[in-house]
Amino acid sequence: MSQVYREKIAQLVKSLREKKKMTRENLSLALGYDNSYISKLERGNVNITIDGIEEIAKFFGVDINIKIK
Repeated sequence: MSQVYREKIAQLVKSLREKKKMTRENLSLALGYDNSYISKLERGNVNITIDGIEEIAKFFGVDINIKIK
């Protein structure tokens, strides 16, 4: 995954978390991830899987739109 995508996902996850007034620790507990993983994810330092993206999207109740050519 390119750094551009990692940074965009990082921004989206952080924004969604902050809108719910959650800490990184609260989010990590809710998703069953390590707190350090969420921290790295929000800094764009993790290559998250499609399954991980889907899990986070479902948690926050957002849709993932992917265009495949």
